Amino acid sequence: MTTEPILIWGAGAIGGTLGAYWARAGVPVLLVDIVADHVVACRTTGLAITGPVEDFRQVVPAVTPQELTGTYSRIVLAVKAGATEAALAALKPHLAADGFVLSAQNGLNEITIAKTVGEARTMGCFVNFGADWHGPGEILYGNRGAVVVGELNGAMSERVREMHRLLAIFEPDAVLTDNIYGYLWGKLAYGAMLFGTALTNDSMSANFADPQRLPVWLTLGREVGAVAAARGVTSLGFGEFDPAVFAPGAPDGPQVETIAWLADYTSKTAKTHSGIWRDLAVRKRKTEGQAQIGIISRLGREVGVATPALELLVSLIQDIEDGHRPMSLGTLKVLIEQCRSASTTA
Repeated sequence: MTTEPILIWGAGAIGGTLGAYWARAGVPVLLVDIVADHVVACRTTGLAITGPVEDFRQVVPAVTPQELTGTYSRIVLAVKAGATEAALAALKPHLAADGFVLSAQNGLNEITIAKTVGEARTMGCFVNFGADWHGPGEILYGNRGAVVVGELNGAMSERVREMHRLLAIFEPDAVLTDNIYGYLWGKLAYGAMLFGTALTNDSMSANFADPQRLPVWLTLGREVGAVAAARGVTSLGFGEFDPAVFAPGAPDGPQVETIAWLADYTSKTAKTHSGIWRDLAVRKRKTEGQAQIGIISRLGREVGVATPALELLVSLIQDIEDGHRPMSLGTLKVLIEQCRSASTTA
C-alpha cells in the first residue's frame, strides 16, 4: 500500500471528517484549507469530531494552499460547489500525471472537474452524511449517511476499488457503483428540497412535515426527475429516498410517502438544519445555489425541459444572500404559490 498521503482539498464538514477518520486509522492524509486558523488547529491541537455518532480528537497534517508543495496521485476535492473552479486551478499543478481527483462534494461537480483535468483523471463520489464546520478544529458529525464511489465510465478499476476500501474505513456501508451519476442525480432531488427548507428558519423536519409546504417538495422533485429522465439518467437513492418516484408520469402516492420519510429521517439527526441554512443564517455567506441547483436548469434547457420552480428557488436564495428578502415562511410562500398554481394548471 502506498505511503503517499491522500490530499484532501477543503477540510470543512466533509473533507475534515473524512480526514480525521482516515488519520485515526493510520492512513496518511494531508489536509489543505484556506482558513489558516483551522489549518493550525488541525495540525497542532487536533481536529475535534463531535456529535452523536462519535467523539474524538485527531491531529491531522494540514497546510494552506500557499504552503503546499509536491504532487499527489489521489486528491479528494471537498470544497463548496461554487469554489470548485478556483480550487481546481490551485490544485492542478499538484496532481500527479497518473493521478485523479475524487469529488466529495454536493452537486454535479464531476462535470467541471472532468473538463479541467480530464474524465480519466476524475472519480465520482456521493456523500450524504450530516456534518457542519463549527469553527477552527471543530466539526459536528451529526449522523451517518450514504457514501458511494464510482468511476465516471462505470469501470471497476483497481483505483476505485482501493478508494472504496478507504471510504469503508469511515462508513462501513460505503457502496461501490457502476452508476455514480445515478446517485448524484438522485441526491439533486433531495438537495433541491434542502435549498427550499433554507428559505425559512424552521428545521428540515418541520419543513417536510408541514402539509402547506408539500407542493414545493413535490414540484422540485418532479422537475429534477424530468431533467434526469430527459438526459437518460437512471437515478438512484439512499435509505428509503427513491428519486424514481419523481420520474415523469409517476403517481402522487409514493411521492407524498417519500416526503413523509424525509420528515422522519431529518428528525433523527443532531444536524437539524441544512448546510445551506447554516451558510445563510450563521456564516452569512453565499450558498451553492447557482452551482448546485442552477446547473439543473441549464442542463434542462439543453434537453428542452423547463424548470420554473428550480429557477425561482435559486432567485429567492440569491435575494436572501443579497439582503433583499428575509429567511421566513413569507419568502417560502412565494415558491409555494407558484408550485400550487403550476399543479392546478398542469
